[in-house]
Amino acid sequence: MATKSAQISCINKREHSSPYERIEYVGGITGGKRWRITENEAINYILQDEWDFFVSVNGRTVKVVVSQHSGHRYLKTEADGFAPNNLLNLTECPLY
Repeated sequence: MATKSAQISCINKREHSSPYERIEYVGGITGGKRWRITENEAINYILQDEWDFFVSVNGRTVKVVVSQHSGHRYLKTEADGFAPNNLLNLTECPLY
């Protein structure tokens, strides 16, 4: 299990029709500091077991995991019974 955990509370989308390639950045506030990293950075942190990421949905914590489609890795949430995709429904991160 990763030693650090952070809530993803916002995303930035790229203009792409594929749902597997739509997220460009994820971000949030951890320890009072706003952060934003690329989707690829988040994927690497998860795969290297450095960070665990989660979202909060209807008061419940849902883990963010790495999935793959046609050779492309992307972030998604674990199945939680809520649709549509929890990550794609997050608000846009401020640009800074």
